[in-house]
Amino acid sequence: MIVKVAETEQEKQHAFAVRKKVFVEEQRVPEEEELDQFDETATHFVLYDKNLPAGAGRFRVKDGKGKIERVCVLSEYRGKNAGVMVMDAMELFAREQSVLSLILNAQTHALGFYEKLGYSVTSEEFLDAGIPHVTMEKILS
Repeated sequence: MIVKVAETEQEKQHAFAVRKKVFVEEQRVPEEEELDQFDETATHFVLYDKNLPAGAGRFRVKDGKGKIERVCVLSEYRGKNAGVMVMDAMELFAREQSVLSLILNAQTHALGFYEKLGYSVTSEEFLDAGIPHVTMEKILS
């Protein structure tokens, strides 16, 4: 498996297809909330298993911090280090952009995953698309 920055329209569509399957179909997030105005300017990442898209993530800079968003992996790839691969690629990209700190809004069921990657909770729990989340941050060294 490899993670790459989506450089073509087809690669972006692969990222959107994974997001739609995970967030819209599995988690019942309304499609109009899942795909938003930030998709045009964000940097998208796609995890490929051979030529098949298996995971995705989105990165943008907000208020001087890297914002990691829309991280997801197809169900058949969960528990196989796929999510870690997506996160590692986005963190490497952030470092290359001289970003010193990363923030993300994590679904509360995924807290342990992000904590293992060095993220700390920085907010109270809140609902996003009807799903409990917390904001987390990691300072890059």
